[in-house]
Parts: sequence; C-alpha cells; structure tokens
Amino acid sequence: MSEHVMAIVEQLEANQLLGEAAFRHGAPDRILLVSGGPASHLAKHSLIAAPPTKRVVIRQPSRNDLAAAEPHDPLVGELHLTKDRSVLYAEVEEWKHGSWYHSVTLRARHLEDVFTKLGAETPDAPFRHRHTTSLPQRPFWSGALAYDLVQWTQPLRLQHPPEERTLLAVLWLVSGGVVIDHHQDRVEVFGDDETWCHSAKPCTSWNGETVEVPSPQPHREAVTHTDETHEGNVEAVRQGIINGQVYQVNVGKHWQGEIDHPYAVYQRLLRSNPAPFSAYTEAKDLGFALSSSSPESLLMCDGAYLQTSPIKGTCPQGSTEDEAARHRESMIGDEKERAEHRMLVDLMRNDLTQVAVAGTINVDRFDVEAYANVQHLVSHITAQLRSTESGASALQAVFPGGSITGCPRTVVCAVIDRLEEMPRSFWTGSIGYIDVHSGQSAWNILIRTLEAHLLSGRWHASVGAGGGITIASQPKKEVEEAAWKGAALRVAAGWMKEEQTSLPTGTLGIHPLQPPRRSPPSTNGGEIHTLDEAIQTEMKASVLFIDNLDSFSLNIADTIAQTGRNVVVLEGRSPSSEQWLDPVLLHDMLERLEPTHLILGPGPGRPQDALLTMALAHLALKGQLNMPVLGVCLGHQALALADGRQVVSSPFGPVHGVPVEIEHDSTGVFHLQGQGLKFTRYNSLVAIEDGEHQLIVNATEASSGLIMGLRHPDLPLHGVQFHPESIGSRTGEHVMAQFLAIQSDG
Repeated sequence: MSEHVMAIVEQLEANQLLGEAAFRHGAPDRILLVSGGPASHLAKHSLIAAPPTKRVVIRQPSRNDLAAAEPHDPLVGELHLTKDRSVLYAEVEEWKHGSWYHSVTLRARHLEDVFTKLGAETPDAPFRHRHTTSLPQRPFWSGALAYDLVQWTQPLRLQHPPEERTLLAVLWLVSGGVVIDHHQDRVEVFGDDETWCHSAKPCTSWNGETVEVPSPQPHREAVTHTDETHEGNVEAVRQGIINGQVYQVNVGKHWQGEIDHPYAVYQRLLRSNPAPFSAYTEAKDLGFALSSSSPESLLMCDGAYLQTSPIKGTCPQGSTEDEAARHRESMIGDEKERAEHRMLVDLMRNDLTQVAVAGTINVDRFDVEAYANVQHLVSHITAQLRSTESGASALQAVFPGGSITGCPRTVVCAVIDRLEEMPRSFWTGSIGYIDVHSGQSAWNILIRTLEAHLLSGRWHASVGAGGGITIASQPKKEVEEAAWKGAALRVAAGWMKEEQTSLPTGTLGIHPLQPPRRSPPSTNGGEIHTLDEAIQTEMKASVLFIDNLDSFSLNIADTIAQTGRNVVVLEGRSPSSEQWLDPVLLHDMLERLEPTHLILGPGPGRPQDALLTMALAHLALKGQLNMPVLGVCLGHQALALADGRQVVSSPFGPVHGVPVEIEHDSTGVFHLQGQGLKFTRYNSLVAIEDGEHQLIVNATEASSGLIMGLRHPDLPLHGVQFHPESIGSRTGEHVMAQFLAIQSDG
C-alpha cells in the first residue's frame, strides 16, 4: 500500500503536478492521508490531494484576548472554570500569482463554529471528475488541528497557553487529487481541474518498483522532561487519584532535534511503522509540517452515523508469532490494562451521547490491533447522529480524544496543562477531513507523530509520547513505555539508531475479541436536554440530573432516556450553577420543571466540592424534596455526608474501571435483583459505618465489605457507590429501572 502511494507522489512531482513545480495548478502545500498496513475495515483508501488553491489558518489569539490562567493545582481540587471563550479567528487564504493571499477572516465561537462558517467558503457542487470511494464527492476541507484547541472545547483557560500567533490549525480545501482504494486495488483521479486530472491519470500506474528513500542523517536529540521529572508527574497523578480528584490522566513529554526533511521522515515511517490513519501535511511558507503514523481513529461520520475507535492498553510486539501471542494474552488478562480501556470506552460513550440519538450507542467491536512494534486494545463504538447535530458538532464533542487526556475530561485537561508545563501543539490533536455541507468526516488522533518547523533554513522537529496513568501505574515502567512508543519516530528522525531500541518487529494484524455484553440498547423516545432548553420549551415531568463534571454523566442520562423518559441535565459545577445555591431560586426552578426524579451524579473530588449537590442532599434528608432521589458515586457520598457519615479515602485504595461483586439485601434499588452481580467502581473515597444514621446500608462489596449502597427507611432516598451505567456493569440498567419505578410522594 505505502509503496504504491509513494510511487504516485514521485510521478506527480516528476510531471510538475505536485510540489514546488506545480505552482500553475496551486500551492506547493501537501496533504496525504495514507492507510498503511494490510487492507482491513480500518485501512480502506489513501488520498493524495492535488495542489490546493484555498486554505484556512488559525492562530493563538493575543494575550489581551486570551490571558493565561492564574497558577493553580487541579490535583488538589483547585479548578478554575470559565464560560468565556476568546473569539477564534480563522484566516481564509487563496493561492494567486504564486503566493498565498488573505481573503477573509472568520470569527468563530468554537471549533464547530469554524466549520459552520466555512460553509459559505466551500462549493457544494459535485466534482466534475468523480471517484467511487467513501470520500466526499464534492470539495472538502482536510488538514490538522492542534491539541491546544482544547481552549475552545473545554471550559478551561490554560496556565501554559501557546505563544501569540502560534499555529493552532491549517486546513486546505481539497478540490481534486488521487485516491487509492486498497480493497479494490483501484486508483482514481478526481476533481474539478480538467488539465490536472487529465495529466495526473498517466502518473497513477505502478509496476511494483520501490521508491528510493534516503537513510536518516544522524542528529542529536533533547528531551523536555527528564526521566525523574516524568516519574514525578506519574506519582503526582497517582496521588491525585488517591485524593479522588482524577481517575486516569495521560501525561507525556517531547523529544526534539534537527531532521533532514519531514517528508523523508514520513517515507521511512510508511515502511517501518505503517498505520491505518497515517498522514502528512506541509506548508513550507509557514515553515510547518506533520509526519504521522497514527493507528488511532478519533471520529468517523458518514452524515448519519458516528464511530470512534479508542485505543487504550499497550504491549510490545514479538520477534515470533508465539512471542507476540504471549504478549497479547498477557495484556488481555491484565487488570490494569482492561480497567484503563473500560474507563476510556465509558468516556467515549459519554462524549457521543452529546450528539447521538439516545439508546443507539453500542460497542460493535473489541480487538487487539498489532502494528510494527506495539499491540493495542481497541474498541469500536458506534452511534446514530441526532438530526439536529452534524459531523462538526460531533468533533466538538469528542475533541481532544479521551485516550490522550483521561477521566474526568475537564479536570484532566487542566492537570495535563499543570504537569507538562508547555503547550502540546499538534501532538494528540487530529488530522482528517470534513465535508462542511454534509458533515461527512474522518479524524485521527495525532499520536506517533513528528511535528516539524523550518528555522533559518533547517528543519527542527518534536516527537511526543506518553501514557495513561492509573493508580496501578509504576513510574519507571511508564517512562519506559513512553520511550518505546516514541522509538520508531526517533529512529526515522535520525535521533536514535535502530540497534539502540530493543523493540521487536512483528506481523501486522487484527485479532478480534468478544465485545462487552450488556442488555441491547433501546430507543423508546426519551431525550436529553440542558436546563436552558427545558426552561425555554417549558418541559415538565422529566428526570433532573445534576452533572458534577464527570466523564460518564451522560451515560446515566442515556440509560434513563432509553426508558422513554426525558432527562434534564443541570451543570452542578459551573460558574452558572452558583445561582441555584439561593434557596428561593432553587425552589422556583424545581417548581417550574416539576421533575419526577432527581439524580445526584458522580464527579471528581470530594462531595464538599459539589456545593449544589450537597445542598440538594441536605434538602432530601429533611424530606423537603417531593421526589425520589438517587445519588451515584459522588452523589451517594453527598447523601452520606449530609447524613453525618464520614467520607474518607478508601482503606483498600482507589478502584477505577474494575467490576466488583456486590452483596445486597434485596431492598431499595436492589429489589428483585439476584446475588453475585458485578458493577464497575470509579472511586477513591468511600462512606464508612461510624454510628447511627438515617440512611441504612443495603449493599456492600463482597471482598472488602465497603459500603456500596444506602437507602432511607421511609423516604425515597437511595445511593450507590458504583456506576450502574458503565460498560462493565452488565445489569446496571436494572438498578436504574428499579429507581425510576419508585413513585414520587408529591
């Protein structure tokens, strides 16, 4: 596959149809999206874009528009949230007379808004010369998005933002090119430029000869974080997990040095480290290029359905098939790897719920994907897009990817900023494409990626690598894992010699596993709405859910919607939620909504951090809420704390993403439930038995005796420490259904 792509690029260049000599057709900028590896459901086709004549450049705003946040430490509960985002300026440029000229400036509120406004800059007529693949059939935008666009997808202001005018995105309008269908072994030329298409067709033949790729020139490398600093960051995350502030955080570092040319690096990667979502982009006038051999898909959208394919869980390849199989089986059976992966699946299900039809989210596949040097656990999660949403709003919902941030999403993005102490730039951002008219799109995650900048006539580059830190992480092993994740790129860059890495190279392949089993999703007509939407539409008789910044909250809302009930989500930890601490305003809001049930949701930190949830817990215990109340995880702890119990660090340590066996007395939400049930825990703190209280313990963890369920003997108040909505809680929907069956006293 990769050899064919390189051969076509070489022929197009030789015929002045690509690169510097193609200025009559468009700019020398390059966009290549290459599916490497064996043809599979992942590696379908590759794109070589024709010289572009239109692009969009987005840069970091001035400090006057977007000042850095004051120093704070989210790992100890210091979280600075903001609803105010700076304007995102997207500069549209056109290629004329051999140069890029400014055309128009688009002012956008966020990433989704950029693509919405690009609609006016994008032709909607089909290509004159069409292709037969799944790529868009009219001009579409393709390019790269920096991780630092997180400033417009999360309610955060960074402590270490990029410098003013730093590149945040470069996107080109693809109006033609060559597409290689790897399944059909077919090459097609498409586009609107008659001359280019006619001239390009003879350049697509291939006789199987390989392209000569220069060997890397040796260069020295530097690293942004020493091993000791990296180990310290891992330990800091572990302490934050113990304190209940985070569940999992992806932290990394960067290797930096001079390279010969980023395209030469990319050619070496195509041979040494082929991947299904690899890509190359270059804008020489901006002194910018990306060489990516990414194995991970962030998002695919065909306009009606969504798919995300998160990777979490890594082991080395093997020098033999047997050795690779042993590594694979060890990873599959490793509790840390499986818990980390389960956590990510729950996170991405939550993200898709923001834009998906309730009850349509499902884990379709669960595989081990084997690449040149590593093997990964990969889930493929699908959903039906709501008619009111688009591929752009779906990208807004999932960017940046959960596998390279962690849980809970908002808090861990603040933690990454605090620990790494520098912008990530394009590492862990995305390269992909989008048809802004239909929403059809596909985006990767920029891991295994080299970012290059041209300085004083020389290319200097950076390679980032890291890993997800859980309570079970060992600092030295995490440092080692980051090093071998970045090894292939460092070798291709000339910073390491092949013999300096002991990583074996194995056979590429996909090894299917059994997806997690839960009851089939149901679409019974329930919808999920924000509080503002509910008030504007005068919605009533819904379930009110208090969202405490957890990364799994909307999974609970989706479970409820599958029963046919509408859900109103109230942000319990945002600047706007403080108004509801006024008893009069809170009473008026509840009277206006008339909710049938109230759920106090999970979230990071201690229950005292969730002021609205604590206020509602006190009202519930006083019998002043005329509706059934369920506390989940942090919500459960809030009820226990309001009841006078202590909430302390678990004496047996944190548990995140692990299903545990629960013993119960068949009362409350466990009515009609059998024994031997397993539910997933995501908690570092627990309520303890320390005297007489109103709430009665009705469930415990079988192995430890820790409190997992509480109920009130007279009032319809219930709490569960576990997460019934998790993919690992096979019968969790029965617990939710039992709670929803409880009638209001009002």
